[in-house]
Amino acid sequence: MAPKTSEQFEEIRETRKQQIMDVALQMFANKGYDSTSISAIATKAGISKGLLYNYFSSKEDLMIQITEKGFEDMLSSFDLNKDGVLTSEEFIYFINKVFDLMESKLTFYKLYFSLILQPSVWKLFEVKFAEVIGPMMNTLTEYYRSKGSTDPEAEALMVGSLMDGIGLNYIFNPELYPLERIKKMIIERFV
Repeated sequence: MAPKTSEQFEEIRETRKQQIMDVALQMFANKGYDSTSISAIATKAGISKGLLYNYFSSKEDLMIQITEKGFEDMLSSFDLNKDGVLTSEEFIYFINKVFDLMESKLTFYKLYFSLILQPSVWKLFEVKFAEVIGPMMNTLTEYYRSKGSTDPEAEALMVGSLMDGIGLNYIFNPELYPLERIKKMIIERFV
């Protein structure tokens, strides 16, 4: 049965696109970007390679869209009112959201950290990452400046690095890593 409206067609298209992205995310995270072919993704998604190319122009395009979606999920909860000023309440909300995402989007974080360690793959999205993270780090620096930090830029970088380290440790040992206790400490010490 064919879709009756362009809205139904678009909904079906978006559902299929997300299915392909989910399969590719799993494969990229578990097998590596270079070891995963478009053909293998199409096969696992249950579609032809040609149909996959109707959704993504290349494996690179697919990877970029996956990472952009992951960044958007994380950063959409930073500075909720998007006024460029981070309040303590907004910072706590963001930390809670990031920790929730670590648990619910573990595969994305596994992919993210593996990409950082592959310079040839990192080049595919480092510019976009800088575009997204740069303003966030500036806002975080201003937050620490407003709190009277003697080195707000270093403090913002340290908190970002700490969050990355927590994510990395959680990926490697999610059953034993005390995520809730760590989150509480981050909020107490850095907000």
